[in-house]
Amino acid sequence: MALEPNFLIPWFFLCIAATISSTLFFFRKKPHLFASKKLQNKKKKLPPGEMGIPWIGETMEFYKAQKSNRLFEDFVNPRIIKHGNIFKTKIMGSPTIVVNGAEANRLILSNEFNLVKSSWPSSSVQLMGMNCIMAKQGEKHRVLRGIIANNLGYNGLESLVPKLCDAVRFHLETEWRGKEEISLYRSTKALTFSVVFECLYGIKVELGMLEICERVLDGVFALPVEFPCSRFARAKKARLEIETLLVGKVREKRKEMEEEVERPNTTLFSTLVEALIKGDITEEEVVDNMVLLVFAAHDTTSYAMAMTFKMLAQHPTCRDTLLQEHVQIKANKGEEEHLTVEDVKKMTYSWQVVREAMRLSPPVFGSFRKAVVDIDYGGYTIPKGWKILWTTYGTHYNPEIFQDPMSFDPSRFDKPIQAYTYLPFGGGPRLCAGHQLAKMSILVFLHFVVTLYDWSLVYPDETISMDPLPFPSLGMPIRISPKVS
Repeated sequence: MALEPNFLIPWFFLCIAATISSTLFFFRKKPHLFASKKLQNKKKKLPPGEMGIPWIGETMEFYKAQKSNRLFEDFVNPRIIKHGNIFKTKIMGSPTIVVNGAEANRLILSNEFNLVKSSWPSSSVQLMGMNCIMAKQGEKHRVLRGIIANNLGYNGLESLVPKLCDAVRFHLETEWRGKEEISLYRSTKALTFSVVFECLYGIKVELGMLEICERVLDGVFALPVEFPCSRFARAKKARLEIETLLVGKVREKRKEMEEEVERPNTTLFSTLVEALIKGDITEEEVVDNMVLLVFAAHDTTSYAMAMTFKMLAQHPTCRDTLLQEHVQIKANKGEEEHLTVEDVKKMTYSWQVVREAMRLSPPVFGSFRKAVVDIDYGGYTIPKGWKILWTTYGTHYNPEIFQDPMSFDPSRFDKPIQAYTYLPFGGGPRLCAGHQLAKMSILVFLHFVVTLYDWSLVYPDETISMDPLPFPSLGMPIRISPKVS
């Protein structure tokens, strides 16, 4: 989901022009309101910080740090050192309070709908859909989340593990066999895409579908202006293509299910359509949430997979320990026998490795919320209407929480972790509904790769870029060779 390299320049000019126009209009029409708000703000003790240059704020510094995957090192941490764990800034035209620490995370994430609401860019909402779970608030969010989370919870995934095994085996057979080098990141992206469509939806991936969906994802954080050939315009066109496909599949599935006397819900797709038949949700909600799940699983899970392999390559002792865990599991299975949920539960050290990889390289750096009321925290007021940014780095890299935080140490997860300090999947009511699916997918993929292949990184020092989500700058190529029995 890379933004266009030249995206920021026109974006800033448009922001400046729009802000000047709206400000002049506002002053001309409502001078008394401006004076009133100025007096109100004087009564509030805002957190320390700097708002940057007029209109733009500190957006340039934010994007520069994000682009080089140094958002914490170059943007967040210097301001923590200067101002403390809570500070104000202006990002993307919005006054923003950045919060760090477990208590701040708990306050913001656990009070969704009460103190804050999610705040996504307009382009994201348009491309994922106005009826997807990320755009819903309150009761409607609870209903949709319940439908999705029940299907993707640990118990619901029991029947999915054999399908995951088949998907991984097929992927390795068709994409890895006979090759000496592959792009690990690109491979995992293709795999996670097929897992969502074929395992969760029961829809066969056809030629070109991945490329269409990636065009949609490319526009998720783009400027929401439909200039001809702009990234957002291309994304909207691709979104219409995938929407047309999914609407057809939904109506076909509904007709099939309505003709059945008994309707076993064997996939998330059938569960969503069952809710549609009952009148609990609409067709638009089914389609929009199907699109969202592709977005949620595609880049994030594939990045976690890639970074796990990078950490294993850099720490051979950990790699050997992990391999032994999988060799023991494989020794108790028949040649073509599927893994089970119980087998996955035995991958305790492997999951510690994955968790540590996601602590050091979280797939998502954090997220924005919007205050729906004035919030008093840490002796300061977060004004109603201001954006709030919480970050994973604020706790993941904190030496008071994780000793020697920049070192790779899976054993730190031998003991329970304090709540709201480890947040690769977010937290509170908007905790990622698919986090158990991500865990299963990563561990099953790990099992088959480490037991079937020897592998090594082509570029051990490959850098990680962000635009706006992190990705290996060269696609993380690896050399592979089948293990000798």
